[in-house]
Formats: sequence, structure tokens, C-alpha cells
Amino acid sequence: MSERRSRRGRRPGVSGTRDAILAAARTCFTERGYDRASMRQIAAFAGVDPALIHHYFGRKERLFLATMRMPDLDTALGQVLAPPEGLDPGQIGEGLVRAVARLWADPELPRTLAGLVRTAATNEQGAAMLREFLGHAVLGRLATAVPSEDADLRAALVGSQIFGLLVARVVLKLEPLASMPGEDLARSVGPTLQRYLTGDIGTGTGG
Repeated sequence: MSERRSRRGRRPGVSGTRDAILAAARTCFTERGYDRASMRQIAAFAGVDPALIHHYFGRKERLFLATMRMPDLDTALGQVLAPPEGLDPGQIGEGLVRAVARLWADPELPRTLAGLVRTAATNEQGAAMLREFLGHAVLGRLATAVPSEDADLRAALVGSQIFGLLVARVVLKLEPLASMPGEDLARSVGPTLQRYLTGDIGTGTGG
């Protein structure tokens, strides 16, 4: 990708600037991958100051989510992994399910998830980009919240459960899972996620 294609100057209006950033980000993420695409490179390609990207989108994780038209998973995870003081750590499993359940209200989620699954299954570059993002922004954050020597494995188990739940409920619409109230789902699935996070998973390091 040549940065000679970048264009400097003020863009007309907030909408035009945001669209230019998103278009540049999609190109950079596709050509360089999630890890290698930097905010500075994206800004140069869009012809804007890097500060504008931070102003509109915040961190790179949120910019990536916006390019994929995904709900704000970053915020949802933050609400669980950096909870209000006094929240019992033993409730993180149910909290994660509730956080994901709040994303189901987004009407774009079924189409977005279906597209992600299709891309990951048929395009290695797309699969690699999604894998990098999940490893850094989702599983990496989960792993840092788990005080265990096998934190990476525990985070991967949680991630696989959540992604499988999303696909089964939102994409496949598997009943009765698809119509199950979020609170009921949290009580059913939450304990499994909690065991993955802090319990015995057969590696000899469980609580």
C-alpha cells in the first residue's frame, strides 16, 4: 500500500471525515493485517491528522470494530473486566454473558457475524486479521484479568464459548437458545465461563 495515495487537507464535515478514516482503515487492515496496521499509517492514508482518529474512534480496537460494523465489544468487555468496586470476582462469568447479551440489540449484528464467519472460513487473510484482533483485543484482555499461569488457555476457552454462543443464537438462530432471555442464559452459561476463568480445567492450576 503506497502512502502516496494519502490526501492532506480539511475534509467537508464530520461524516466525510469519519467515512474517509473508515475507508482508509479497511484498506490498511486488509493489506497489512490488524497488528501491523498503525493509527499513524491509517491517518496518512486518509489524509487526516492522527489526533482525529483518536477523537472519533479512540483506540485501534474500536476503529477495527467500526470497520467491521461490529457493536462496541471493547466497551462491553471493559464494563466487565474493570467492574465497579465491590463486584464479586466470582460473578465475572455471568457478567460476560450479560455484556454479550446487550450487544444482541444491535440490528446489524446478525449480518456482521455471518460475514465474519464466512470471511474466516473462506479467506485466509481475513481469518488471520480476525485472529490477530481477537488475540489482542479480546483474549489478551481476558488473559490479563486471570491470575493464572495458564491464563492464555483460560481466555481462549472463554472466547470459544462466547463466539460459539453468538453464532448459535444470532446467526443460526438455534432454538430454544435463540429466544432464551439474557438473564436465564447468564445463569446457565455463566458458571461454565467462571470455571474456565478460575476453576479446574484439568491443567492442575485451577482454584
